[in-house]
Amino acid sequence: MTIPIKEFEARRRQLMRMMGEGAIAIISAAPVRVRNRDADYRYRQDSDFWYLTGFPEPEAVAALIPGRPQGEYVLFCRERDPDMETWNGRRAGQQGAVERYGADDSFPIADIDDILPGLMENRERVYCTLGKDDDFDRRLMNWVNALRARVRSGQAAPHDFFSLEYHLHEMRLFKSKAELEAMREAADIAINGHRRMMAVCQPGMYEYEIEAEFIYTARRRNAELAYQSIVGGGANGCILHYVDNQDRLRDGELILIDAGAEYDYYASDITRTFPVSGRFSEAQREVYEVVLAAQEAAINKVMPGNSWDDPHSAALSELVAGLIELGLLKGKKADLIREGAYRRFYMHRTGHWLGLDVHDVGEYKIDGEWRQFEPGMVTTVEPGLYISAADDIPERFHNIGVRIEDDVVVTRDGHRVLTEAAPKSVEAIEALVGTESR
Repeated sequence: MTIPIKEFEARRRQLMRMMGEGAIAIISAAPVRVRNRDADYRYRQDSDFWYLTGFPEPEAVAALIPGRPQGEYVLFCRERDPDMETWNGRRAGQQGAVERYGADDSFPIADIDDILPGLMENRERVYCTLGKDDDFDRRLMNWVNALRARVRSGQAAPHDFFSLEYHLHEMRLFKSKAELEAMREAADIAINGHRRMMAVCQPGMYEYEIEAEFIYTARRRNAELAYQSIVGGGANGCILHYVDNQDRLRDGELILIDAGAEYDYYASDITRTFPVSGRFSEAQREVYEVVLAAQEAAINKVMPGNSWDDPHSAALSELVAGLIELGLLKGKKADLIREGAYRRFYMHRTGHWLGLDVHDVGEYKIDGEWRQFEPGMVTTVEPGLYISAADDIPERFHNIGVRIEDDVVVTRDGHRVLTEAAPKSVEAIEALVGTESR
């Protein structure tokens, strides 16, 4: 595990300081999801739960209880069971929850209905996440109601409920040294995957064959896919969330690949666009260099004190100027931006937070204003142009979809690009694409 156990302890202490005395936080592990019939999806722990506990198993509930004399961190989890462990794998059990995962107390999850209401007794405030899991929401209300039913016996139930995400997601927005190390590893794995996809690519292959090279690269380094990969050749590259990955790649087309790795729960997110044949056409190169200039301008705006919107504004300025130069838009740049005329070719923003989730948590605005970058934040920078075939578009630009995406850490004096080793200049791409078949 990249994150040391002491860091999980520090996170819990920080959250409990924010909650204050008289509060209790209750958070549930992710449920097991059924894929089909008797087969489950590969289990992945809930990001908030993992951030606080590092505990990887399902059927678990964590309670954080500031000031509890017997211990502030209580973990309910499955008991050890030799029969079930023979079928489904090892469990930590109550002893493991304490010794390996730092719980002060651990109880069997089967006993939670009897024990947790007592832990909530005389607590004024409950911090929780409502609306994510209906079954858990009902159980939480049942525990509260069980206490309310005993109020005449002198037991007091909590009367205020607060969103756990308000404090927790702000904590998650700022990455520690250990978190950045995990993200650097995730980035390195994805970089190697993108390089491999470029190297093996040649006309006649199928999109899924290219995708398989990335999966192979990630799994052989004990990483998962951070999200379902987008591998779109030709017109498919103009579909923002294209994930079918079934079509044959044709000579003369571009291929847009958006693929990231998840290492020890932390994600990377890279997009590269390159010619299937290994050589850009003149029109493809013109569009590509507009997007590359926009990305470079946006990355240069990632620094402490600048606002979250500054990279987007910088990218937009370059993209619209490029569209005018290409003859795809006509008019004054400022007017075209104000009118949104560019949205036909560029319909998304230029980045998002990155961390335990690909589209990570954290507010983008504070009191209605774009928040400022601060050291420890990690954002993607991903401008693009998507020019679908149409009667009013010159044929040489038909079905050119280009997006270039990198992962950028805000540092004290600027930024660091975690994914800069993934080739993106025209020269570097043309030198690599198809080298496995040459």
